[in-house]
Amino acid sequence: MGVHVIKMPDIGEGIAEVELVAWRVQPGDAIVEDQILADVMTDKATVEIPSPVVGTVLALGGEVGQQMAVGSELIRIEVAGEEKPRRPPAKPAEPKEASAPPPAKVAALQAPAPARASVKAAERPIASPAVRRRAWEAGVDLQQVQGSGLGGRIMQADLDAHVAKHGVGTPPAPRPAAAAASPPLPRYAERNEEEQIRITGLRRKIAQKMQEAKRHIPHFTYVEEVDVTELEALRAKLNARWSAQRGKLTLLPMLMRALVLAVRDFPQMNARFDDETGIVTRHGAVHIGIATQTTNGLMVPVVRHAETLDLWGCAAEVLRLADASRAGKATRDELSGSTITITSLGPLGGIVTTPVINHPEVAIVGINRIVERPVIRAGAVVPRLLMNLSSSFDHRVVDGQDAAEFVQAIRTMLETPSLLFIN
Repeated sequence: MGVHVIKMPDIGEGIAEVELVAWRVQPGDAIVEDQILADVMTDKATVEIPSPVVGTVLALGGEVGQQMAVGSELIRIEVAGEEKPRRPPAKPAEPKEASAPPPAKVAALQAPAPARASVKAAERPIASPAVRRRAWEAGVDLQQVQGSGLGGRIMQADLDAHVAKHGVGTPPAPRPAAAAASPPLPRYAERNEEEQIRITGLRRKIAQKMQEAKRHIPHFTYVEEVDVTELEALRAKLNARWSAQRGKLTLLPMLMRALVLAVRDFPQMNARFDDETGIVTRHGAVHIGIATQTTNGLMVPVVRHAETLDLWGCAAEVLRLADASRAGKATRDELSGSTITITSLGPLGGIVTTPVINHPEVAIVGINRIVERPVIRAGAVVPRLLMNLSSSFDHRVVDGQDAAEFVQAIRTMLETPSLLFIN
């Protein structure tokens, strides 16, 4: 028998280290060639690390959440072949002032883990922790789910399809209710439990991104009310006429079109600011980031060259990117390179928000929910559909007046939607 050491591969693009976000195997597991061993994350994307050999896992080289350098030891696998070189007998430790490596760390990398039952790869479904958690909550046996990912990996979409076809299984047993306090005075059950959750993977990247944006960018937010009565009427007519052939339109592609037209007169909004060099780069191409909520956290897929797309082209691309992001299939290129961002909470959009700028951009436009309110028009009270735009700007490079005029330009096009079709 021999030992095969797998090192952290060079993923490219000048990346020197990655974050270990999930182990797919444990010491003692039997593995096959091309089986996924671990998930690692770069700045934008999650990458799967496959096994080039068949064997048994001896030791893991890191913990979930750890930053690992390219070339560092990732995992040790026992493989068939020449006998492993025997280690010399351990010498008694001599006292010395310098601190030795933690015993647990040395043991994890130099010796096999304690004996445990091996699980055949064919019997162990390949799925991310998020998929396993959803399956457990739904009472679904992952061995009954057909995976469509690499090596038979079960994706979120596979689990959705299984549940839609077969329904859910037996849900987990509910936790026993806490005992009520003794009489004479009735009280609610007292709860003292605590849960510590380590921030790793995409959640850590989101935290770092938000912290970086707030630390570097002096935000200011401008809120304006928009009457979208005519816009919603037009959208309803377009959907009645074209939805079967071209797909359904939401408000979002109409705002994207207004944004494309507005940045022609306000190019300083479609820009990225390099903090270190002090250089603002204004872009002719309008690459719109669409803030998208997924089960794993906030992601910002990018609709590239939105200036070339009509309303239905924008709608189709937004839908495609949202589906890819939620299924965990969005590529690094699809999640980077935006020049300005739109954010929306849909029906939960609230009255006013203060969006955080997608660093290193200088502007973000937020959509709040649409509500029907009484409005005075020509001396009469009439019902109108109103919506607020909450937009944030980088005050280092965007002045308040320019921001206000930019939002007013968007408002004018949304309140007079025929302008969206004038090129």
